[in-house]
Order: sequence, then C-alpha cells, then structure tokens
Amino acid sequence: MTIRALFDLGDERGVLRISIAVTVFVAAFGIVFGLLSRSFSIMFDGVYALVDASMSLLALMVVNLITSYATATRLSRRLRERFTMGFWHLEPMVLGLNGMLLIGVACYALINAVGSLLAGGHDLKFGFAIIYAVVTFIACVTISVVETRANRLIGSDFIRLDVRAWIMSGGISAALLVAFCVGYLVQGTAWAWISPYIDPAVLALVCLVIIPLPVSSVRQALSEVLLVTPADMMASVEEVAESIVKKYGFESYRAYVAKVGRARQIELYFIVPQGTPARRMEEWDAIRDEVGDAIGDDTPDRWLTVVFTGDPEWTE
Repeated sequence: MTIRALFDLGDERGVLRISIAVTVFVAAFGIVFGLLSRSFSIMFDGVYALVDASMSLLALMVVNLITSYATATRLSRRLRERFTMGFWHLEPMVLGLNGMLLIGVACYALINAVGSLLAGGHDLKFGFAIIYAVVTFIACVTISVVETRANRLIGSDFIRLDVRAWIMSGGISAALLVAFCVGYLVQGTAWAWISPYIDPAVLALVCLVIIPLPVSSVRQALSEVLLVTPADMMASVEEVAESIVKKYGFESYRAYVAKVGRARQIELYFIVPQGTPARRMEEWDAIRDEVGDAIGDDTPDRWLTVVFTGDPEWTE
C-alpha cells in the first residue's frame, strides 16, 4: 500500500490514520516538553493525546472489521462464522469507552491540579512551555480543519468525535498559550507571585471545561448499546409499514427498530388475514422489495428483515 493510499482523505480509515500519526507526535512532544518545562498541564495534554491516539487506533480496527464484513473482503472465515450479525455493535462501545476514558483522565488531572494549588503551586520554565503551546495549537487547528472537510463526504461518527477531540485539544493549547504568556510577562514584576499558580490553575480550568464535553457522546453510545429506538427512525419505518398494510389489506404490523453505530437494524412483521389467497414466492419478494425501496438507504449498513405471517404470536 502506498503512502497516498494509506493516508487517503477520501477514506474513513485514511483520515483516522492521519489523526493517529499527528496525535502520537503531539503526545510525544507534550510529554518531552512537559518534562523540560516542569509543567503538569503540558504533561496532561500529552497524556490526553496519548489516550486519544489509542482510542483512535481502536476505532480504526473497528472500522476495518465493519468494512471488511460489509464488503465481504479480507475477513477470515472463522471471524465471519463467529460474528454472523456483523461488527456494528463494536462502534458505540468504542465511542463510549473513548468518552469515559477522556472524562476519567480529565477528572484525575483536576484532582492533581487542586492539590498543587493547595500546596502553593510550582515553578516552571515558560520559554519551553510557550514553544509547546504554539506548535500544538497549530497542529490541532490544522488537523481539525482537514478532518472536518474530509468528513463532509464521509459522514463518519468516528471522525466526527475525533474532530471534537482535536477542537478540545486546540482549546487546551490556546488556554495554555495565554496562561504561559501571562506567566512569562509577570516575571520580575510585582505580580511575579502568581507565576507558581499559573500552571495548576490553568490545568484545573481546562479540566472543568473539557470534562462535560464527551458526555453527549457517551450518552449516545449508551443508548445504541442498549438498543434504544430512535423516535424519528421509528416514525419513518411505521409510515412505510402503514402504507403497505393499507395497500395489500394486511391486518396490522409490528416494527422493531434500532440504530447501532452506523448500522440501521429494522425488523418488520406483517400480519396477513387468515384465509388470504396464496401468493407465489415471487409476489412476496416483490412486496419485500417495495418495502425496502420505501425505507431507503439500501447500503451494506442496513439490516432489514421483512416477515409475513398469519399468527400474531410470531411478531411478539
């Protein structure tokens, strides 16, 4: 595989590979400059980026599994036999784990920041800190813009969450840059006493800001893991089902709908009146095709089951 294909901006996996590469660079850069500047906030930024990189790598593995299953390529027979329902369920699990880990890291850093403030803060080398903040801010802005443009065509939840993470990282870098510049400027002045408190104070502030941000992603992932039915999706499916019942004189229907990651799982059971004249199999299949066309979005990520029965117990 060529470098261009490996980092293809038109492919979800290529975008995630770019994100992982930049994240690893930012993480290593942050840890090194955190040690050089003696800054806890920079160390936190590096560790935060490292956690995000590991989650992006896990997301990339899940995307490869989902794509391989949907396209029937590069997937071993053993995996296909063990996961006959596909790998879509892994997507919300990874998104939820990502959000919870980021929240956990931020909470831990907040506790350390408060402890440092109560202990009187600590000195740091503002020159190294400013260099770090400038470089990482430029990297965060650049990658978030690149991913946002790429995702307009791809429409990936993974990339959308990754963009949000880069925006958060950019906000952290901007806050660090402002704080470090203030700390550098007050050196040798009457306000020099505040410099030991700048690093833990900005770390605490950043943690308070970013802790709530992944909550919506965790909530959405949890609802998909629990197979909570999306109201708008159910309304659309019920509209199609009601039209089919009316058109063909069925008694009623039962609809079961869930969204799991990028997958839409739909099961429709039509109750046929007792004594209905027999239809050829081709006719039943034609009705199924009509239902599928009306529901739309006929992609490898749509799992549609249409059943006809005269016994309502089969629909429960």
